Amino acid sequence: MKRVIGLLVCVCCICSPLWAADQAAPPTDYTRAKWDPIHFKPAIEQAKDADCLVCHQEVLKPSVSAKSPAGVAASDAMAWYQTLDTYKGEQDTFHRRHMVTDYAKQVMDLKCITCHQGNDPREETANSSATGDPTLTQRKHVDPNICLMCHGKHNATIMGVPPGDWREVGSIFNFNCLTCHAAIRTSRHQVNYLKPKAIEEAAAADPDVCFGCHGGRAWYRIEFPYARNPWPGSGDAVPDWAKDRPAKSEPRFLIGVSEAKP
Repeated sequence: MKRVIGLLVCVCCICSPLWAADQAAPPTDYTRAKWDPIHFKPAIEQAKDADCLVCHQEVLKPSVSAKSPAGVAASDAMAWYQTLDTYKGEQDTFHRRHMVTDYAKQVMDLKCITCHQGNDPREETANSSATGDPTLTQRKHVDPNICLMCHGKHNATIMGVPPGDWREVGSIFNFNCLTCHAAIRTSRHQVNYLKPKAIEEAAAADPDVCFGCHGGRAWYRIEFPYARNPWPGSGDAVPDWAKDRPAKSEPRFLIGVSEAKP
């Protein structure tokens, strides 16, 4: 019996450090990394960019192909985003254009979790079963509404402007959005993924700044029901088209945002 007990003690002494080391070690294989708590709520809501970039650092590395699959050199072609006056420089990748380019750092403060809110590795679609989590989007995908918050088309009808492309009807307003918006809906861009003051200053210097996001880069020309934040002089009357709209942006986009002073 003593020999058996002694043998068990030896085995435990040998295995315990190995087990402890294994528990403390970060996941090194894809399957473990995929199921890491950082990819799920609530952990992802507290994740910092540095946490995400431990594994996904390649998304911010320059990686534009020198040539297209058809053989057209990037230096001889113009990407759609390069046609706007607000974009400067050579072609760049999606994540870099939104996070690390000079213009992105000037007017935006996007974080990884601004767009990415987790996924369900078990399913291609989160709602494909009765127990699916409706707060999760398709694996690695982003809720399109996140994109439309900046790139949604403005509704000409409710704005009271002639329908049509801004490049066609904008001459009525001297192509300057601030002709009207200097007094209307002046509480804008008050979210933690944008830099409101920098945007206003840039727009005052170059009206194309507004068109750069809300016109020239309007996603599929889809209208987005923007939150109707009250502004000085807006009054208590709410038009019929705005009665179902929130008066504030989604709570997670207001964290760390102070109320804008008129």
